[in-house]
Amino acid sequence: QVQVVESGGGLVRTGESLRLSCTASGGVLSIKTMGWYRQAPGEQRELVATVTRGSTDYADSVKGRFTISRDNAGNTVYLRMNSLKPEDTALYYCLTVLWTVTGTTQNYWGQGTQVTVSS
Repeated sequence: QVQVVESGGGLVRTGESLRLSCTASGGVLSIKTMGWYRQAPGEQRELVATVTRGSTDYADSVKGRFTISRDNAGNTVYLRMNSLKPEDTALYYCLTVLWTVTGTTQNYWGQGTQVTVSS
């Protein structure tokens, strides 16, 4: 049973930093992509950043402030968030995309970690 667990959220002030972590475990054989999405109250879930085979993708709103990375084992992803703004306040979800034995992919989501940025 694949589990995706996030940590590292919290309450910070504008301009401060946080680092989120996410680890996928339990039968994780081949990871295609890991990434972060976020959802603010009343809003749709949106892409923050993803990493696939070392190639990264960022939402325009976080470029230059957030950095996504993966550990050498490949099943932990980090999101370093600098210069945080109140509009970054959201529930941050980790996504892990696994290759299946049939060559398709399957998505696994974590439960989310809250990031709150006060002005």
